[in-house]
Amino acid sequence: MEYVPKSSREVRQEILDRGPVAQKTLYDHLYEQLSFAKIIQEDRALGEYIIGNIDERGYLCVSTEDMAQELEYEQDRVERVLAVIQSFDPVGVGARSLQESLLIQLKNRGEEGTVQYRLVAELLQQLDRKSPLQMAKTLGMSVEDVQAGLDQIKTLNPQPASGMFTRAAMPVIPDLAIERVGDSFVVMHNDRNIPRLRVNQGYRQLLKRGNSTPKDTKDYVRGKLDQARWLLNAINQRRGTMIRVMEAIIHFQPDFFDKGTSFLKPLIMEQVADFVEMNVATISRVASGKYVQTPHGVYEIKYFFNAGVKQKSGEDLSKRMVKEQIGTMIKDENPEKPLSDQEIFQRLNTQGIEIARRTVSKYREELKLRPARFRKRLDGA
Repeated sequence: MEYVPKSSREVRQEILDRGPVAQKTLYDHLYEQLSFAKIIQEDRALGEYIIGNIDERGYLCVSTEDMAQELEYEQDRVERVLAVIQSFDPVGVGARSLQESLLIQLKNRGEEGTVQYRLVAELLQQLDRKSPLQMAKTLGMSVEDVQAGLDQIKTLNPQPASGMFTRAAMPVIPDLAIERVGDSFVVMHNDRNIPRLRVNQGYRQLLKRGNSTPKDTKDYVRGKLDQARWLLNAINQRRGTMIRVMEAIIHFQPDFFDKGTSFLKPLIMEQVADFVEMNVATISRVASGKYVQTPHGVYEIKYFFNAGVKQKSGEDLSKRMVKEQIGTMIKDENPEKPLSDQEIFQRLNTQGIEIARRTVSKYREELKLRPARFRKRLDGA
């Protein structure tokens, strides 16, 4: 059956008649704009098809060539309707690549032909591999202009629709809660408001002697009761395992719970597994995707497991704390003279942290921080 799109007047009236909605999808948002766009009626169905192939980030995930072949349209016609959709809000939507999205955003600002436009159009794939000085030589302009252009590029949105139309993030409900009782910390399940699972006593009555219930029915109910008991036992065992693991973490990380995040120590799952006499795989399952409410906030249980770095004092410092120190050093550095990995290595060594030079580079990369030559600013900004 051939699809016949509604007339623009019918669509507009539907939109105006709709009551307020709690949330709008990206498709709804673009569809509304399509209904008011100045395109011929025959192109509206094509526009709906294109919108249906735009993902939640705002990118078109099917090529115009494939769409033209699928719909048996001329590719120029698909390109023409796509250009209309690319003029919609959010700016940059409907692009087929990061480069196209950024260029659409710059055109929308009236910045076509500017330094930032040239950087995206000619050097986008090299922005993270070349220094501002190298890019300035390639484009034949000053380093200051290139730096200003890079600053403008940073204000663009690489995913124009991401987070704008998806459902609101669900709040994290911790599985466990830790409270201080006197000088100790007590671990509790955070399920006081959740009804407990119980087996309906009516089914037990069916199994009593003298009951007129047929044997086949009794056998069926007996099997289901056995399954229910197994499930309840498994749930209780899981609850007990989670508490034991969290109590072990408190044992190894007392300073964290007493003084705060700066006192987190190195801890690996093998230590906890040995302490509670369980398999490491069991500890991993308990730690992943489970959260705990502590006096210092809500954390995923696996947050407490991290490798260590030796200090000259003989004590271990958590990898996470070392990375935080590296991040702070870079944040506070002089932008005209950014710290090299060697200088960061030397500063950490001065603080008594024994870490290899290559490890500094590894941690910096994990923090998604660029090397010093790319962080250098010649304009003092």
